[in-house]
Amino acid sequence: MPSLNALLDNFNDGALGPEWGNSYGGTTETGGRARVPCTTGYAGCQTAYSWTLAGAALYVQVPTVPVASTATEAYCGVMIQSVTAGTRAGFIINAVTGLLRCKSETGYYDPDSVDITYSAVDHRWLRIREDGTNVYWDTSPDGSTWTTRRTLATPAWVLTETDALALDMSSHRDAGTDDYAEYDCVNTLADGAVWDADAALGAEGGLTAAAAPVTVTSTDLTADGSLSTPDPAITAMAEAGLGAESDLTAESVGQDRTDIDFAIGQPTPGWTVSAPWK
Repeated sequence: MPSLNALLDNFNDGALGPEWGNSYGGTTETGGRARVPCTTGYAGCQTAYSWTLAGAALYVQVPTVPVASTATEAYCGVMIQSVTAGTRAGFIINAVTGLLRCKSETGYYDPDSVDITYSAVDHRWLRIREDGTNVYWDTSPDGSTWTTRRTLATPAWVLTETDALALDMSSHRDAGTDDYAEYDCVNTLADGAVWDADAALGAEGGLTAAAAPVTVTSTDLTADGSLSTPDPAITAMAEAGLGAESDLTAESVGQDRTDIDFAIGQPTPGWTVSAPWK
């Protein structure tokens, strides 16, 4: 059962992945984001109908929203779609009224929608989640600190339609200048985006800083020179041992002349062997 928890994308590989196979209306992956045209047609970055919201959470960053221009209807939205057309739950950002709408629709209508004044800062991140009892609509300025904007008893379709829901991130206007909405960081705060790639390439100039590790290595090598200090000490100890052996030579000095002559078998004529040889 593919939970929406498992849907992850930061749109940084240059092309929409296969998980967005139902995308429509000219949606592209551009500049490290999913870019959805806001025109008099309809466009969306959409998954297949193969996901489950029950017990799951889905959050996304919305860094760019359409402007009203001359439209009477201009919006972008993050909606979890049922297989039944018009049955869905999620967020709509209305560029004309300036409202963020937390909706649970049947037949594309929710009489109890919770509407708050939209803030591009405070509502940059949107999250919808389900815990087995309720569905929650949350907003965040940074993707970490969340505020719950609406709580609703879980609709039956959320629990029964497992492996059958789709995420649709869309945009549309009825008039005015064409522009777009952008979506990013689906279920992730990690964004090694195209924006960061430029910085990484520029940082290659800093590879000359590799001299710093070389300096550290040189310091280590200098420290090795101090290892030579114990070497003379070891040699000195060996010489002291050899010097001690010279004491053995000193023993031969203790012999008298008679001892020496007798030992080599050449006694001097007329000499008498001394008492030590008795």
